[in-house]
Amino acid sequence: MMNISLITIAKKERSLYDPLYQEQIKMISRFAKLDDIELFPKEIVKAHQIGSEASQAAYSKLLIPMLGKNYSIALHPEGKKVDSFAFSKLISDKISLQFFIGGAYGFEKSFVEQCDTAISLSGLTFSHKIAKTVLLEQIYRAYSLLANHPYHK
Repeated sequence: MMNISLITIAKKERSLYDPLYQEQIKMISRFAKLDDIELFPKEIVKAHQIGSEASQAAYSKLLIPMLGKNYSIALHPEGKKVDSFAFSKLISDKISLQFFIGGAYGFEKSFVEQCDTAISLSGLTFSHKIAKTVLLEQIYRAYSLLANHPYHK
């Protein structure tokens, strides 16, 4: 079974989105095991008080050690624009995937370049909660496409 890690720079907090995330993760579990990891250590809290460059550097310092073990995909505004079919092809032959959703200031270019690829969910900017919702939906849609499941129609 496919293993997916969804790694988000975000405070762990209860939100109205939690039931939706859980439902989406349950749907994905038919095809893959998904670990939902939210990280917001004190180094990032401090960096946010300094500014965008310090924040991006803190995100990189936290996330770079996670690279290289699995196929890594950063969500980034300048990433590849893919439709649902291209996205399903992108993930189709991977055994382990990890998706990275940045914090309030996005990623440093150097972090994005160290990932295997970067994609953009839209030309619009989303909060991490909305980006996570859209990404989870697209992961389920991709596996549905690959399995010829009727969800995508």
